[in-house]
Amino acid sequence: MADAPSDKPKSAPAEAPVSRREALVRLASTGLVLGAGSVATKVFYDQGGFGFAAAQGARQVRDYTLKPAIGSVDMAIARASQVLTLAPAKPLVSKALDAMGGMARFISRGDVVVIKPNIGWDRMPLHAANTSPEVVAAVIELAWEAGAKRVVVADGSCNDPHRCFQRSGIWKRAHALGADVVLPAEHRFRTMRLKGEVLDEWPVFTTLVEADKVINVPVAKHHNLAKFTAAMKNWYGVLGGRRNRLHQSIDMSIADLATFMRPTLTVIDATRVLIRNGPQGGNIDDTRIMNTVLASVDQVAADAYACTLIGQKAENLPYLAMAEERGIGTTKLDTLIVREVV
Repeated sequence: MADAPSDKPKSAPAEAPVSRREALVRLASTGLVLGAGSVATKVFYDQGGFGFAAAQGARQVRDYTLKPAIGSVDMAIARASQVLTLAPAKPLVSKALDAMGGMARFISRGDVVVIKPNIGWDRMPLHAANTSPEVVAAVIELAWEAGAKRVVVADGSCNDPHRCFQRSGIWKRAHALGADVVLPAEHRFRTMRLKGEVLDEWPVFTTLVEADKVINVPVAKHHNLAKFTAAMKNWYGVLGGRRNRLHQSIDMSIADLATFMRPTLTVIDATRVLIRNGPQGGNIDDTRIMNTVLASVDQVAADAYACTLIGQKAENLPYLAMAEERGIGTTKLDTLIVREVV
């Protein structure tokens, strides 16, 4: 078993300018490009979260998104040609990121990078309830290669965190690659003002919001209440407190969380997918090998595509429409530059 994660001081939150995100008009591309364009986002926020604006009652938002370049790829889908056995994860992650312009598009030398997998459940990788440790490992390696100064892996588990982190295989793989593994503990939570429809003030796992760049690395799977979970629902792991109370308004709470957390990059693990009896699963027969990795700068679009892997449709997921109405992203994939790589 890997050594327990240390309590090193965390880096201060990165400060980004407060502005309207610019709309892009993209020309149609050929080959494997499906479309062009992007969605304009109009959200005013307190980026720092703990400063003067927060004291005055402003909404606190953690926005780690980067200004897109004209013609840059919004989403990349990498698939392995083999379907009967699980393919190596590193080539799939690398192909998806290469199609997006490489990890260096998102990570700069000296960055503190927080990686947020789904480590919610006391399950083994073959149950597909948590993000594959190999997908997490690949993202860690690419972050180091891009020049990250520090890489942190953290999540707020539903089951006992020590068992989840160990049995998922993520603790061992992350530690071996030199990443700091941080488990949730009471002193790591701070009340923040989300000012959402459901989430107003709530304890937040500060390790997940104190970084230069944040990469969301969820697993795509069925969810018995939300119908599907991947990118947006994965932010439940940012919260402390009694999260089960949020299930009464699950779609609105997911939209509130996506309003609060705007990652630099989303990398969805769909190498082995839990197609029913999610989110915990537990029966290997409920999983299907899909050998797919999706990378995107739009968490709404990422979910809109990934939900189709379990036979779901974006229009059946109310939280996607709510997020789209707030300008967080789009479900209209034909307005994005999307590349598929095999």
